[in-house]
Amino acid sequence: MSEQDIQIIANQFPALCGSAFAAARERVLESGQSVLESPDGVICEVFPDGQKLQVKRIAPPTPAVGGVFSPSGGFTHPAAESDDKA
Repeated sequence: MSEQDIQIIANQFPALCGSAFAAARERVLESGQSVLESPDGVICEVFPDGQKLQVKRIAPPTPAVGGVFSPSGGFTHPAAESDDKA
């Protein structure tokens, strides 16, 4: 598998994960069970009828920083690469 093939798969991964998660969440709710979600630093239990129950306050989410992982070169951040070229 080439570096380009790996990059193509890596770029598709977030969208595929999001779709799989949304589908799994819907299946659970359709089966009559509740799910947990954590919007904006609050863990909530969501019930099939749409009711939400606050379970616990937590630290707000930490933004993720995208980068590129290369088996031969490790993790690189796009901003770091542009700094090196300057």
